[in-house]
Amino acid sequence: MASAACVLVSPFAARAQRAAPARVAFLAAGSKEGSLALVDEFKRALTESGMLEGKDYIFESYWAEGDYSRFPSLARELVAKQPQVILGNTIAAVQAAQRATTVIPIVMMGINDPVGTGIVASLARPGGNTTGLATLNQDSATKLLQYLRALLPQAADVVVVHNPGNPSNLAMLRVLRDQSGPIGLSLRSFEVSTPAMLDAAFVAILVRKPDAILVIPDAATSSLGKPIAARGLEHRIPVISATAAITAAGGLVSYGLPLGEISRRTAYFVRKILGGALPANLPVEQPTRLILTVNLKTARALGITVPDTLLATADVVIE
Repeated sequence: MASAACVLVSPFAARAQRAAPARVAFLAAGSKEGSLALVDEFKRALTESGMLEGKDYIFESYWAEGDYSRFPSLARELVAKQPQVILGNTIAAVQAAQRATTVIPIVMMGINDPVGTGIVASLARPGGNTTGLATLNQDSATKLLQYLRALLPQAADVVVVHNPGNPSNLAMLRVLRDQSGPIGLSLRSFEVSTPAMLDAAFVAILVRKPDAILVIPDAATSSLGKPIAARGLEHRIPVISATAAITAAGGLVSYGLPLGEISRRTAYFVRKILGGALPANLPVEQPTRLILTVNLKTARALGITVPDTLLATADVVIE
């Protein structure tokens, strides 16, 4: 019986008995402030599973602040410290980590089209040292156009905010342009990944006075979500996105992967890897659901009537 009991001992407890805390490094696209909720949820998920920060693991963050040219040097810096796991929340971050190491496990925190961008060989058999979470953003981005049209039937001019450093953003932008014309929308895109780029973009956006702003899903633009939403609300421009946090900050509607699911499943992969699993043997996961969030408070402030049919299908309504 004693030997059977030993088999059930948590690998994290065993680690604490024989080694220093595991080092988990986060290579992040945006700013610390913009990614705080994601990190907090991730740590909470680890705590709930019995892993304590400082005892079972040490968490270190490396912030690109929207400047993707910094990823190679940041990746080399963190790899030099030999973490047990590397987390990446955008394509460029994961690719930089892959170039810096073929040995240290890398976990994707919700990456757009990881197969199409060459990050993994396939979802079922990722191969190499990388696994984690993929998004459905490349498939669901056009759904945002449908919600925009349902909420703003008279809209004609739409500004699209995207990150030029994210190849999946460029692909999504092409699809949006192809699909916007048939439903009577004219799109103009603005490149945004840093606060300075956001400032410059809004100068031009306010001159244009569009009917709406659509934010293409990306870690850097999500990190800037709160100021985008706040400025949109201030200047009475509805903001449509894939990120619920943007809608909660004053955006009109969002449709995308729940933040909590990203964090919980990232924590799952980290636990499996620290327990001895190889990334190559852990299939990449896709979300089982996407969340539709509608901000009625923002709709009222902007004089927008939300159709009852849309409210009936919303997962979250902010009032």
